Amino acid sequence: MFDSQLPFRDDVVALFPGQGSISARAGEAWHDSRHWSLVERISEMSGHDVEEILINTNDVDVVRTDRAQLATFTLSLVGYLELLDLGVRPRYLLGHSLGEFSALVASGLIGIDDGARLIAARGAAMQRAASLREGSMIALMGGDDAARNALGGLSDVWVANINGPGQIVVSGTREGLDDLLARHKELGWRRATPLNVGGAFHSPLMTPAQDELDHSLSLIEWHSTNAILVANVDGTFHTSADEWRDLLSRQLTSPVEFLDATLALPASVTTTIEMPPGAVLSGLTKRIRNFDHQFAPSALTDLQELSL
Repeated sequence: MFDSQLPFRDDVVALFPGQGSISARAGEAWHDSRHWSLVERISEMSGHDVEEILINTNDVDVVRTDRAQLATFTLSLVGYLELLDLGVRPRYLLGHSLGEFSALVASGLIGIDDGARLIAARGAAMQRAASLREGSMIALMGGDDAARNALGGLSDVWVANINGPGQIVVSGTREGLDDLLARHKELGWRRATPLNVGGAFHSPLMTPAQDELDHSLSLIEWHSTNAILVANVDGTFHTSADEWRDLLSRQLTSPVEFLDATLALPASVTTTIEMPPGAVLSGLTKRIRNFDHQFAPSALTDLQELSL
């Protein structure tokens, strides 16, 4: 399905969002895609009604980890297939957290069926881990290195995403994050915004999910790819299946180094195209480096009208 014979576009990177981009009824704007049948296939492989999540689930329930991951993964791949239909095949693929799994499937390194089962297992394992100790995440803006270092003095708070200069996300227990919200300005952060997520992701609180994910990763059939993928864990390029097994496992409890990953893209990459849902990564990348063109189609019609 993703083994396109189109020539690669070395000037384009496809961005694949994480689960924080999903919202209620996000699938409505993409329901007319000729690739909507992918929703049924992923539903069958994952054991979840993904169309129900994408079309009918409300804002409160759609962010539950297991639902949000499957919905985001599915919609991103529907968008990517539409992009291929336009004759655009990006050489570079960059995902954020969950989006890294979407990028691996889009590259052909992992098959769609294995990817769906893997995402279902990952989401369920993370949901169980989150239920063991309540936690969440906060976005911090307007801080410098000293402000980031000051976080080390807090209890039960960990850096989870490094999204750009002076822009990070932290994970923590409810108590730890309440302390951070009360003290963020004295620590050197201009703004602190609680995120509507279902757990303290990319932190030690996800450790209980790691064995489950490792088992699922051991069952995957890996393929080869000529696409170039940038890893969240270290912000560098990797193509080996053995490397990716380890990277995807470590990603659960390690910070997402999105700043470094974006900077790793060569200067020849002048265009970003963000897969649905949302436009979060487009906003992040434009604060990191300059691109000539950035697209984040919010609906099928927007994507079909792109001219590249």
